[in-house]
Amino acid sequence: METAINTEELIRQQGDAVLWLKLNRPQALNSLTLSLVSALTQAIEDAQSDPEVRVIVLTGEGRAFCAGADLKDPARSRPESGAEFVKAIGALTELIEASTKPVIAALNGITVAGGLELVLACDIVVATESARIGDAHSNYALFPGAGATVRLPRKVGLNNAKLLMFTGDMHPASEWKALGLVNMVVADADFINSVTALAKKLGTKSPLVLGRMKQALNDALDQPVSVGLRYERALSNLHHFSADRIEGLAAFKEKRPPQFTGK
Repeated sequence: METAINTEELIRQQGDAVLWLKLNRPQALNSLTLSLVSALTQAIEDAQSDPEVRVIVLTGEGRAFCAGADLKDPARSRPESGAEFVKAIGALTELIEASTKPVIAALNGITVAGGLELVLACDIVVATESARIGDAHSNYALFPGAGATVRLPRKVGLNNAKLLMFTGDMHPASEWKALGLVNMVVADADFINSVTALAKKLGTKSPLVLGRMKQALNDALDQPVSVGLRYERALSNLHHFSADRIEGLAAFKEKRPPQFTGK
């Protein structure tokens, strides 16, 4: 069953265990307002507690994924307002990163600044051939506050991150794939079908095992190998008793598709 909820700034569409969240400010290149960040935060919180949602896709309407904060918003000129916005988008990126549901960033076009910071918090990145991606904060004497200085060097390496952030230049998706940020670059005409196929494939997996894998993988970079291995073994031992593991083995023996429940 497919459901769609449209608001002024965010479109939600749900079906086949996948929740699509589409930024809907195409006239402003889907730049972020505080209200849009709040809507996204609420949508992801709702999805986290909804067993019908197993995968989240974040994308944009029009020719941009997201051009970062809306710098034309009059409130942005007040330092206290800027701090409030940074706090909100920072919390959103942490929510995306911590979500037990896989989050796919589907980059349909221009992606810069806060848009890039959203992408950095996602698990898998698919981009069109025409998409152009950059940081751009340095172009306007802005300092990132939603994780770029922390997550970007972990994705592309320290010196690459410095070059990309210092210059503020945008680059085609193919260059970001070579650096390791983008997983898949697809033809513009195949974009929706490619993302849909990937999301549906993830939706057939055990949500329990994907959530545990995501947790272990995210934590692995921030701890010694010995600690990470102990944590992995502890999760593995716990997972032995899960209903999804039992169902997976039964489906293998019976040569049928598994029916996972997330338990």
